Parts: sequence; C-alpha cells; structure tokens
Amino acid sequence: MDWSSKRVVVTGGNGFLGRVVCERLAAQGAVDVAVPRSAQYDLTDASQVEAMYRDMRPDVVLHLAAEVGGIGANRLHPGRFFYANMAMGMHLIEGARTHGIERFVQVGTVCAYPKFAPVPFREEDLWNGYPEETNAPYGVAKKALFVMLEAYQAEYGLKSAVAVPVNLYGPGDNFDLQTSHVIPALIAKCAEAKEKGASHIECWGTGTASREFLYVDDAADGILAVASSVDEPVPINLGTGREVAIADLVKMIAKEVGFDGEIRWNSDYPDGQPRRSLDTSRARERAGWEAKVSLEDGIGRTVRWWIEQRDASRASEVSRKSA
Repeated sequence: MDWSSKRVVVTGGNGFLGRVVCERLAAQGAVDVAVPRSAQYDLTDASQVEAMYRDMRPDVVLHLAAEVGGIGANRLHPGRFFYANMAMGMHLIEGARTHGIERFVQVGTVCAYPKFAPVPFREEDLWNGYPEETNAPYGVAKKALFVMLEAYQAEYGLKSAVAVPVNLYGPGDNFDLQTSHVIPALIAKCAEAKEKGASHIECWGTGTASREFLYVDDAADGILAVASSVDEPVPINLGTGREVAIADLVKMIAKEVGFDGEIRWNSDYPDGQPRRSLDTSRARERAGWEAKVSLEDGIGRTVRWWIEQRDASRASEVSRKSA
C-alpha cells in the first residue's frame, strides 16, 4: 500500500500501541493521519462515529481503540468491556460500509481464543471452544467483529483485514498496578519492592501458566504489514512463537530490575488461560512479517524506559515543590 496517497484514521492512535503505529505510518510515507480523540468522538455512539467519518473522510481505518485491562480489571468490568468493544467495532464497521472506505483493519485479541485451544494457537481454532472465563466478554466482543467483517465482505464487498496480536508490552505501556497487564505490573511491583527493601513480592496465581509476549514496535509493524497485504477478514496471528512460564517471566523481570527477594505465589487468584502461544506462519506467508525483538531485549528496553520516566517525574516534582 502506498500510504502517502491515503487518508488514514487510527482509532486509539493516542494509546500505547496506537502511538507507535502512527510513528510507523509516518516513517512509511503517510502524510494524512487522523486520530479521533475521545473528547471529540465517543466511538460507542453511532451518531458520533458517523460524525467522525464525515469530518475525517478516511480512505483506510485502522481500528485499534479498545477498553481493556488485566485479569483484575476484566473481573471488575466484564459488562463494560463487552459493550464498549462491541459497540465501537460495530458502529465503525457499519460506517466503513456506508462511507465506502477502501479498507478497514480490525485489531483483535489473543483473548478471543478458546481456553483450551491446542498450543500453538492456529487461526483455524478460534471457534473451537469458549474463551478463558475472566476475559471472555472482551474476547467474544472482539471475535464477533471478525464475523461482522466476513458478513460485510460477503454482502457489501467491504475490504478488510484482521490482525490478532498476542500480549503486548514495551515503552509507553500502562504501569498502574490496578489496571496494567502482566509485564508492566511486574516491573512496577519489583521496582517498588527493591526501593522499599522488601524481602518478597506476591504474585497472582501459581506461576505455571504460560504466555507469549510481543514487543510494541513489532506489533505496529505487523499491523501495517497486514493492512498493506491483506484485503479479506482472515484472522492473522501476530506473535513471536516463544512461550514462557509466568514464573520464569517474573524471575527475568526481577533480575532486570535488580530485585533479589523471594517470589511468593497466591493461588487464591486465577492464573487465567493455562497456556498462550501463537502459530505465526500465516503472518509470514500472507504479510511477509516476523517479530524481531527478543523477550530479553524487549524487557530490558522497557525497564530502562520506565526507570527513566519515573526518575524524571520525581525530579520534576522535587523541582516544582522547591520553586
């Protein structure tokens, strides 16, 4: 795709992944990229989505916007997560049809896969079971949009693509312990324990569950590769193909942060999906994409970025108070 000739709308373009996607678009020659702000357009409202399409007149929509969180947030807000994600996608896809846009790109989620899908997850297994219960409302909402795109292609000829990234991490992530995903939460927890001289940290679950993680820059490149190469809503996994046990991940992060205390596991909390790792052969075959950043390198970059941001924020606060 020649991005320089396209008017592109990136929903969620101010978010963790969206900012990197916008940077990558600019690097690939895009000069007309618009990001709908939540203060201007509530994408869960059909009339405001219609206003966004009228105002921004996109050729291509990259739909990254989502309401999402870790296990705790999913347990607290299952209704909101289902409604918000379903409503946003539904209104945006209908708007893409009525405004005749060239291509709609839906970013899905690994949470859409069945709880006991064979590992590595293959796209063909998406409908062979129910998702893991703690994040099922979010995962089912996203998965329903895949079906909507298939139906809209069949009936209206809407061209679209679907990227399904595994768990993301990297600089710019959400590090709030109450709402963040596993890697930023563990980085913040280990760093706090180190500063306080704590003898141990407590982690949810048993540590036996496994996950796969994708560095945010790789994810952005993968989404644009899919957007450029695919014009039918065939789900395409984006991941590294490397599975890691959560217990090993915690040790890796603790070492990088410099925390050498005990790691305790609280099995009163759920592990979530037992295993999670993707088959990424379709991404190589259909989009010519492969991840480049190793988990060790990515965690190192993320820890260094977060420490720099934390220290800069503290220095600014001290300066402000002393002024």
